[in-house]
Amino acid sequence: MAAAAGNSPSLRRTPLFEAAVAAGGRMVPFAGWEMALQFSGLVEEHLAVRQRLGLFDISHMGVLSLQGCGAKEALQGLVPSDLDRIGPGEALYTVLLNAAGGIRDDLIVYDLGVVGADDELVLVLNAANTAAGTAWLRQQLEPCGCRISDRKGDGVLLALQGPAAIPLLETLAGSDLAGLPRFGHRQLILAGGPAFVARTGYTGEDGAELLLSREQGLRLWQQLLAEGVQPCGLGARDTLRLEAALHLHGQDMDSSRSPLEASLGWLVHLEMPHPFVGRAALEAQTSQGVQQKLVGIRLEGRAIARHGHPVLKDGVVVGQVTSGSWSPTLAEAIGLAYVPTALARPGTTLAVQIRGKALPARVVRRPFYRRNA
Repeated sequence: MAAAAGNSPSLRRTPLFEAAVAAGGRMVPFAGWEMALQFSGLVEEHLAVRQRLGLFDISHMGVLSLQGCGAKEALQGLVPSDLDRIGPGEALYTVLLNAAGGIRDDLIVYDLGVVGADDELVLVLNAANTAAGTAWLRQQLEPCGCRISDRKGDGVLLALQGPAAIPLLETLAGSDLAGLPRFGHRQLILAGGPAFVARTGYTGEDGAELLLSREQGLRLWQQLLAEGVQPCGLGARDTLRLEAALHLHGQDMDSSRSPLEASLGWLVHLEMPHPFVGRAALEAQTSQGVQQKLVGIRLEGRAIARHGHPVLKDGVVVGQVTSGSWSPTLAEAIGLAYVPTALARPGTTLAVQIRGKALPARVVRRPFYRRNA
């Protein structure tokens, strides 16, 4: 029986809240929102996505429109990734930095090209950081002549994820998506109206994220559940992203960690000539090296490492777990942790302190799970 977390006036609800409760969602507070933790059960939902298909309500995420002549050039001053690598219909994952090179937030930037007379980008931010991130972006970019607005409004953002996601989406839209690459996006007609569709996700599987109006989103949610698609909650979203070694802001990275420390060096394009916030700090780290790095770890046995658990080497605390869980796909305990760079090589033996015991672990290559192409 679904139970809603107390009707706290401080918690926001997505347009699909009542539909999620009706579908059996167990609602919990998350990043200022009341969201479904699970429906039929975490493992069942997790495996549905890995084996076939799952549906997530991610309407709590922030979706912004950035418009103006030179909008992409202006945003380039805030991210370390070369935005000239994408064009209209393409997107990239990157991070917003502070002056010390720390990660304010991670985001996806979608290039819509020239809309009307202006360049337009769509930015998707984490729910917990949307208000602060929007305010900061406005402070940085509006003096440059850019306009920032809420693109989602009271609309719905869905994630349809799993091996069967794209074939089903093709059927629903009556459109061949074979030419839509990973991180590609386009507008389709879904549930009776236009929808922004991107081949992105946070599960390690193929799939799409769909931005629709409130009415369309409600119709599509009900249609998909009626066709047997498994609704999924935050619990499965977390285990899926961890198996794929996808970072969670506030745990695996934050404003005190740079992309180089967070093992996101592939986002840093120092070869481009453009200045950006935090560039000097990243150049110094590139030259001097970093003291710690985020690594993947596997634990022996069934004990599960959790956020904050100490990581040991020869009985001495050397680091800390940032994310950890039992992997339903791999049937083993996995995690992410910061350790000294000298211990970051795969195969290094470590231990994790859990309930007063030092349990064996070792550094492994990431991701833990990789889908078949």
